[in-house]
Amino acid sequence: MPSSPNHILKGALFILLGEALLSIMSAIIKHLSQELPTEVIVFYRNLFGLLLLLPILTSTGFEQLKTQKLKMHLLRAGLGLTAMYGFFFVIAHMPLAEAALVKLTTPIFMPIIAGLWIGESIRRKNVWAITFGFIGVIFILRPGTDNFTPIALIGIAAAFLAGAAKVCIRKMGNTENSVTIVFYFGLFSSVLSCIPLIWSWQVPQAHHWPWIVLMGLVATCGQLALTKAYRIANPGQIGPYVYSSVVYGAALGWFIWAESLLLTTLIGSSLIIFAGIWNLKAKS
Repeated sequence: MPSSPNHILKGALFILLGEALLSIMSAIIKHLSQELPTEVIVFYRNLFGLLLLLPILTSTGFEQLKTQKLKMHLLRAGLGLTAMYGFFFVIAHMPLAEAALVKLTTPIFMPIIAGLWIGESIRRKNVWAITFGFIGVIFILRPGTDNFTPIALIGIAAAFLAGAAKVCIRKMGNTENSVTIVFYFGLFSSVLSCIPLIWSWQVPQAHHWPWIVLMGLVATCGQLALTKAYRIANPGQIGPYVYSSVVYGAALGWFIWAESLLLTTLIGSSLIIFAGIWNLKAKS
């Protein structure tokens, strides 16, 4: 089987776009979480994301949904959906800036998972980039201090599952396109996320619906961008670019909820940005 393409620069740009859209989604989730349970938000995020994908399928054709990797799509959906519950819970119970930063541990797990599962290689410069990124995350999360919250550990566990889900995308990159991967994620996730509604159902009110629809729109577009990125580039090499979410999350948190940035957050952000620049120089 021929190897997947590895376009580092294009992959990085798609990640930057995808993370910007998902940061907007996080702000909407935090807003909705004040009045709706996490389980309801997750369900509608997946349902509306799937519905908003249908116009794309209408224009490009439904024949692209043919797949021989249905089990892999189901595995990816299970991992991604579980990670989604964790991330949404963290967003609802932590300041947006810090909640957005918790998922930055995902790139730390991805190279390990990709190496053990699909044999992806990672060069020394990539290792250094991930190391600097990890140090940056430590500065931001501040473990061992009064500012650290145990809820962040839920986000780290979710980040591990999200990393495994993204490696699933890479493994399917030879045969599945971005629309196909996102469609099956939306389909399986919508079905699976119905289960928690049995004990947590709440009917959204009229003023919730515009936000729910917008959440589904930006989530689907962001997921398409990230899926494209992980299809065309090595996860270990482009993974550090998800650190851009620190900028988006901090900016939205400050602008909407007046969340302040601590000195440690600024130091961590600087290390993360340096990691991304350093990683770009590490050609595959």
